[in-house]
Amino acid sequence: MKHIGALQAVVTADLSDHEPTAAELDAIADEMPLIAAEVELLDVQISLLDRPASELDTRRLRRARRRVLAARRVLANRGGAISPEVA
Repeated sequence: MKHIGALQAVVTADLSDHEPTAAELDAIADEMPLIAAEVELLDVQISLLDRPASELDTRRLRRARRRVLAARRVLANRGGAISPEVA
């Protein structure tokens, strides 16, 4: 049986051993308030999946949505990139 394999060198670089650049880390740090607000909103939404929302839950959900919108506004005003999803 003849072995079939690539005869050329690998075209794409192995990205498993690369670290993020300083610019990428700065971009992540700039977006951290938005990321934290989205995680909080997701936590609230997950907690409401299997039970009806009480008045307190509704307020908590509304506050989490407002925090996401406020974080997106701040990021947009600074000229940062934001995802088009609306929570």
